[in-house]
Amino acid sequence: MTDNIKEITVKGFIETSFVDWVGNVTSVIFLPFCNFRCPYCQNAELVLDPNSLASFDIDEILKRLSKYSDWIDGVCITGGEPTIHEGLPDCIRYIKENSPLAVKIDTNGTNPKMLEKLLSEGLLAAIAMDVKAPLDDIRYYKAAGVAVDLGAIKKSIQLLMNSAIDVEFRTTITPKLFKQKDILDLAEQLKGAKRFKLQNFNKRTETIDPTYKGSDPFTEDELNGFQKQVDKIIKGTKK
Repeated sequence: MTDNIKEITVKGFIETSFVDWVGNVTSVIFLPFCNFRCPYCQNAELVLDPNSLASFDIDEILKRLSKYSDWIDGVCITGGEPTIHEGLPDCIRYIKENSPLAVKIDTNGTNPKMLEKLLSEGLLAAIAMDVKAPLDDIRYYKAAGVAVDLGAIKKSIQLLMNSAIDVEFRTTITPKLFKQKDILDLAEQLKGAKRFKLQNFNKRTETIDPTYKGSDPFTEDELNGFQKQVDKIIKGTKK
């Protein structure tokens, strides 16, 4: 294992997931730290105090996964924000060299240089990018909890729009941050994407901003209604 891989500490591991990669059974690896402070984030401990969490050895993870290689399709690397770790490419190479598993990452899109490297080297089978809000400074700041380089976000979006691999854009929505207009504005900005999924806020878990815990999400009917409108815009069948 290279020194760069050793620098990456895995702070969470789910052996089997049916929801982290559409159409695939995956294992999920959680990397610590993030450059965002999304108020509704439900991985607060992983972002703010990862040293309080147990660590997992990547070799031990791969040993465990070898027992299930017949029916697990891949590994999803999430966080936190995976692309802030310089050793991420080496980590993915190590997984691919020591297992038959395909690799997907979840990202907030703030590091297009890293995404470009991973794509150009053919290290990934899929990417999910969380687009936090419509692409303007004020609304993005409210959703990300920090000032954001929107140029980097837009570059990542364009890079993924032009990619041949499996790409999903997604946005977590909550009435505390989103009105219908915000959702539709973002859909217009992502028109032409292969897939844009809305995710409802879960009020039952701890959040970075404690005022979000327990706040009401959109109803299932509202969420489904928004998704139908978004799908039409993305496909270009309705303005």
